[in-house]
Amino acid sequence: MLLNELSPANGAKKDKKRVGRGIGSGLGKTAGRGHKGQKSRSGGGVRAGFEGGQMSYKQRLPKFGFTSRKQLTHEEIRLGELNSFNDNDEVTIDTLRAKNLIKVNTKTAKIVLSGEINIKLAIKSQDSNLRITKGALSAIEAKSGSYEG
Repeated sequence: MLLNELSPANGAKKDKKRVGRGIGSGLGKTAGRGHKGQKSRSGGGVRAGFEGGQMSYKQRLPKFGFTSRKQLTHEEIRLGELNSFNDNDEVTIDTLRAKNLIKVNTKTAKIVLSGEINIKLAIKSQDSNLRITKGALSAIEAKSGSYEG
């Protein structure tokens, strides 16, 4: 079999419907659009979701939820992610940014207990921008680390 011998299976490719090509085609004159009305005109028809003037379904449904503005500048860091630091390193918002653990526009972060910490760390927070959960604090203190903030 050669490339020039390849062809799609019979019936796989249908011919395009050619409308308005005479009475013999079965789609002449009105071209399958019927007589009169908005849908028969060029450019006619209604937008998606239009229900003839009735209040649309998307508008009848209740609104819910919102996007917190705090969410855009706050992040959570898992305890296991702090293993990328060296022993006795100081952890601050700036050092977390430098290690790409948080985004550049992050203003506040919270360390949560998820995963294990294998090193001793000194966590420092200026203006309480780096907080820590009780569980994470006890895990850090168990490895003789400290939290200042």
